[in-house]
Order: sequence, then C-alpha cells, then structure tokens
Amino acid sequence: MKDPAAPHASQARRGTLQRGQVRSRGALVLLVAAIVVVALNQRPAVVGVAPVLADLRADTGLSSALAGLLTALPVLCFGAFAPLAPRLARRIGLETAVAASLVLLAAGIALRLLTPVALLYAGSLVAGAAIAIANVLMPAYVKREFARPGAVMGAYSASLNIGAAAAAGLTVPIGLALDAGWRVALASWLVLALAALALWLPVAGVRSTRTASEGSASWSLLRQPLARQVTAFLGLQSVQFYSFAAWLPTLLADAGVPVREGGLMLAVSNIVGAAGALVAPAAAGRMRTQRPLVAVVVTAYVVGLGGLLLAPASGTLVWVALFGVAQGSGFALSLTLIVLRSATPLMAARLGGVAQCVGYLVAAAGPVALGALHDATSGWRWPMVLLLVLLVPMAWAGWGAARNAVLALDRDADEVQTAEDAEAR
Repeated sequence: MKDPAAPHASQARRGTLQRGQVRSRGALVLLVAAIVVVALNQRPAVVGVAPVLADLRADTGLSSALAGLLTALPVLCFGAFAPLAPRLARRIGLETAVAASLVLLAAGIALRLLTPVALLYAGSLVAGAAIAIANVLMPAYVKREFARPGAVMGAYSASLNIGAAAAAGLTVPIGLALDAGWRVALASWLVLALAALALWLPVAGVRSTRTASEGSASWSLLRQPLARQVTAFLGLQSVQFYSFAAWLPTLLADAGVPVREGGLMLAVSNIVGAAGALVAPAAAGRMRTQRPLVAVVVTAYVVGLGGLLLAPASGTLVWVALFGVAQGSGFALSLTLIVLRSATPLMAARLGGVAQCVGYLVAAAGPVALGALHDATSGWRWPMVLLLVLLVPMAWAGWGAARNAVLALDRDADEVQTAEDAEAR
C-alpha cells in the first residue's frame, strides 16, 4: 500500500496544486490572499462583542447572564453546526459552501443593526453557524488545493489570531471614529465579510458538483484512536484559549494589575499567538512526526500558566506571551493535524467537523467551570491549577495525534495505516 501523499510528490516539486492544475505565481498569491481574508473573518463577529458589552447592556438592559449567553452563543454554534459542514460540501462543493458561509456571516452581522434584542441573538446564531462551516471547510480546502499545505495553514491560522486581535482592539475605536453606537461598531465588520466574499468568488469560484461520499458517517471516525486523539487535542486547546480569554483581565485585576493593562495583555497574547500560528504549521508539514512541536507547546503552556499561578503581577508580560505562543502554535498545530492525519480533503472535512463539534462544545464549558471554581474557592489558585492539570490529557492526546499516521478510509477499519506499515508492505 502507498503513502497517500506519494501521488502528489511530483506536483509539490513543481509547485502545482492537488487537483493537477498549474496556477501562475500571481494566481497562487491571490488564492492565498482569499484564504487569509476568509480567515480574518472567523473571529471578529465573536470577539468584537466583549469590548462593547458594557454599552450594549446599558442600552438593552440585558442581565449579566443574558449578556454571557450572547458571548457564549457563537462558540456553542461552532460546535453544534460543525458536523453539517462536510454534508454541505458534499452536496454543493467546497468553494460554494465557503461562499455560502460568507453570505450567512454578512447576514448575521447585519441583523445586529436592527433594534429588537431578539435579532441581536439571532444575528449571533447565524454568524456562529456561518463561522462553524468555514472553520471546518477551510482546512479541507487547503488540503485539496496545495500538495504541501503547511505554509498556507500557517497563514490561515495566523489570520485567525490577527482577526481576533483586531476585533478586540479596534471595535470600540471604529465606533468612536464613526461617532456611532455599539450597533454600528459591531456592524462595521460587515465590510470585511463582504470584502472576503468579493475576493473569494472570482479567485476560488463556486462549484456545484457533488463530491463523492467516502462511505461511512463522520461520527464513525471516532472508532479510530487517532481521530479521538486529534479531537481531544483540539478540544483541550480550545478549553485553554476560551477560559484564558474570559478570565485573564479579571485574574490580573484581582492581582493588582490595572484593568486597562489586563485588556492590553489579552491583546498581546493574541498578537504573539499569531506569530506562533504562522510558524507551527509550516514546521509541522516538514516533519515526519510532529511530536517535538507538541512538546514545545506543552512546555510553553506549563511555564506561562505556572507563572500566572505563582506570580501574576510580576513578569506578567512574559507569562502572557508564553501562553500566547502556546495557544497560537498549539491551536494551529491541531488544525494542521486534521489535515495531515486525513488521506483526502473530504476526510479532512469529516474529521474537522467531528473534532470541532466536540472541541467547541467542551470549550464553551471551560469559562463556566473556571468561574464556578473561582466562586467556590474565592481565588484563582485552583482554577489555574485546573488548567495546568488539563495539560496532562492534552499532552497525551497530542502525542498520539502527532504520530506519522493517517486515518483508515474503509468503513470497518479500526486501525490507521502508518507510513512505516506502508513501507513494510
């Protein structure tokens, strides 16, 4: 049996794409630019709510619980709608499905302009569903189009972080510059969504041809240990990120760090994370096994979280930067492992749908669990200890997911085929 990557080796040397077509350098640059701009849209509709939450609550009268639901709803959608993405891709094609997600995203953002509070939640629901579809399908698209996807996955993953940092830092200034309220500030990200759609349609196009099914349902992939390990690694990464994002400013404020500086530290984490996200996938694509990267990620997490546990008010920038490196490179690595552990683009979409469904649903519980533990213990020591303890199963899952293997294609297979097995046969 052959290594699934072998048929594309000659294409990779010639700089061609997976589907056998040759694009000019300019066309490749435009394609990567389209992927990057789509990625930039995957976080602002979610992250942009937090900076205007105080004004939003003052205007609408929402309680803390309902405001919390507004911020959690898109993350829940990431998990709930992720399994639908591979089915949509099989029915209408990857390119068309991504274009549809951008249309949905624009519609969801636009709904937030309308006055009824119910439409604010409806807009968040629609935007969350749209992002869930793109989250799953973009790595699969990159796998299909590029024989060596590592560098492009790096650009994609870094753009996710940059989009989050931009939304955190620019939503309020945009509103002030436009002399408008929070609704217009949130709706300003509609421009970016429309720009992505305008670039995506002529560059990637749309394709309505149905993709052939590979037989079994997506959830059956979890019968394979490798799929469970990839899913656990991505999910536990997401728990770390969303828990950290939700509570870091409060943790630092309780330690005596000014509130404005706490928000700045969160932005620093995302910016540093973008650098890690850019490097990790490119390095992963050149490695036979990605276990050294897993070790680097876990080490950075341990030092960053340990520093925040023991000395949150001193060396804060160092601890936050290390966490940013761990989170950015770790999450990018988890997305890249979905691509590398899949034999085909459709399998990457199926695995991505399952992994992100489970991962984001688990991640949505992370901030709640940390908040409850903080209330029960009246401090941040035990919540931080919990995040450190969760690194143990994350490291175990990452170690298994990073081995040189791909998921089995046939419906009844219980094991993966490794490159070593292929060579032995």
